[in-house]
Amino acid sequence: MHELGFTMQEAQRAIDRKQLLQNGLIVKRKSDMISGNITLLAYEPRPRGLLPIYENEFFAIFEKPSGVLAHPRDRMTEYSLNDEIKYLYGKNANIVHRLDKETSGLLMVSKNKSEERGLKRLFEEKSVQKEYIALVNGELKEPIVINAPIMVNNNYETIKLKVCIDRRGKEAVTEIYPIKYFKDLNAALVKAVPKTGRQHQIRAHLFHVEHSIMGDPIYGVDTECAAMYLDGKMDLKSRIEFTGASRLLLHAYKLDFQYKAEKYSFKSAIDIETEFINSILPPSKP
Repeated sequence: MHELGFTMQEAQRAIDRKQLLQNGLIVKRKSDMISGNITLLAYEPRPRGLLPIYENEFFAIFEKPSGVLAHPRDRMTEYSLNDEIKYLYGKNANIVHRLDKETSGLLMVSKNKSEERGLKRLFEEKSVQKEYIALVNGELKEPIVINAPIMVNNNYETIKLKVCIDRRGKEAVTEIYPIKYFKDLNAALVKAVPKTGRQHQIRAHLFHVEHSIMGDPIYGVDTECAAMYLDGKMDLKSRIEFTGASRLLLHAYKLDFQYKAEKYSFKSAIDIETEFINSILPPSKP
């Protein structure tokens, strides 16, 4: 703690994350006395140059690409958005809400612990209005409201879904608005507005109403296909063949909120319709 400037909480977290070793063995108990060859696996950011689209003294807004983790999954993770955040703003900067690895779009980052608490509270109190754009299977002619409770799935024997629709689950509501229909693809570009903040809510809800998001390797495919993806055995060609796209066609498009008496509204500048269509095309031959 003295040498590295760690707080007590940070030191305890390092032990919880199995980052402290004594003579090559992981230290498991915080009360242990340690001696000998002590190793601490400390996080060092390795940025790739992704910059925020907006920042002020309190927070920054990033456009996260699809396929990039927001947080490192473990110490073997080569790169995540966290690398950019810690490099730019220091160890006390943090992402304040969730965005799946395959979902692209707007992500908010706090610049210090004090702002992190206030910004997270906005999301917890549902004071942030979020809008997503998705390309889904089938045609939608009218707006729909999906009101279906979501529960964490504990049965992985026959299905690989992380969450599922279940009456015993927590309330979940998503509004869906059609934008454009592609007859040749039998696919619709839609706007999704989540009114609650459940994990995988938009993916699970659209799957539930039989308009699964194109490119989704878990919701909308059979168990064998989902297992292939989760086990890392699905190549790009198979991904397009089985799911319809090379990535999940879901994009966090808009964030509206008020913070410290000021109103903010951010829209993604990416031409997401073109990116979605390009993701459907088969990979070109070398």
